[in-house]
Amino acid sequence: MAPETILDPQLPIIDPHHHLWDMRTRFGPDAPPPRHGFEALLRRTPHYLLDHLLGDLGAGHNVRATVFIECGAMYRAGASPALAPVGETEFVNGVAAMSASGLYGETRACAGIVGHADFTLGDAVAPVLEAHLAAGGGRFRGVRQSAAQDPDPAVLGSLTPRPAGLFRSTAFREGFAHLAAYGLSFDAWLLEPQIPDLIDLADAFPGTTIILDHVGTPLGIGAYEGQRQARFGVWRDNLRALSQRPNVLCKIGGLAMPFAGFPSFMAEPPAPAEALAEEWRPYVETAIDAFGPARCMFESNFPVDAGTCDYATLWNAFKRLAAGASADEKAALFHDTAQRTYRLEL
Repeated sequence: MAPETILDPQLPIIDPHHHLWDMRTRFGPDAPPPRHGFEALLRRTPHYLLDHLLGDLGAGHNVRATVFIECGAMYRAGASPALAPVGETEFVNGVAAMSASGLYGETRACAGIVGHADFTLGDAVAPVLEAHLAAGGGRFRGVRQSAAQDPDPAVLGSLTPRPAGLFRSTAFREGFAHLAAYGLSFDAWLLEPQIPDLIDLADAFPGTTIILDHVGTPLGIGAYEGQRQARFGVWRDNLRALSQRPNVLCKIGGLAMPFAGFPSFMAEPPAPAEALAEEWRPYVETAIDAFGPARCMFESNFPVDAGTCDYATLWNAFKRLAAGASADEKAALFHDTAQRTYRLEL
């Protein structure tokens, strides 16, 4: 299949959500067959490091910088469970330093870093945040502790489920309270039925910047198979309620993951950008209408979203979805909101 022609190739982009990982040891010859779409895509992309990212960044879109989001990569061997995730920040900061050398082009990969910390540690999370800041070389910007959980194990597959009601728990909030003191933001990954938990968290901490990942992850698999359209109104109303909290922003993307149950996931041949734009349009337009361009940012979520399309096609789909926006609105959606939210000095 021939690569798509890049739309609006001069439009500046900051990709505020991608990962780096090496999972090759996880998928040896004796590994069981995948039972979930997420497992299938990990087998398709078992490692994604700087050279792979550079290949995507060089696909033709004008990506000026990126933000790395935690994914459990390169944890410190032998460290305590609390401090092991600092190894990921050390690893990514090294990648960022490589990119900042200029040897790999003008794009500043991993200009911002969002790592993992366990807020259920309560006050004991403070030294973990300090360790991340020290390891981040001035690039550490925030924390993600995912809350994705569903009673049906088929929804998340082999992904580690979190305790129900994590964002509402007293222990979590004791740790979360430390973010503001360090000037750090919070990325929230949860599933669509859990959005009310995030509304409650945002109300409890109005001074902390919270970023909703993947438009709240609409569901259309497992117990929700065939119900995505029926549940659209529930998702929309919860998203609109969340948008009334001024400390919350929304990442537009992640719809190429398996969770929504779109027919484009792992399709052969892959769907073109035009088809993806139409598939995702109700969610994207609803989110932008609720939050406004100044509080929304398009995200690649690569390499996870590579289960549906390549990097060039993904950004073409977003550009088609934003075709009717003004120049200022496009600047916000593709670049400015991300730069401001993650305080990127470019």
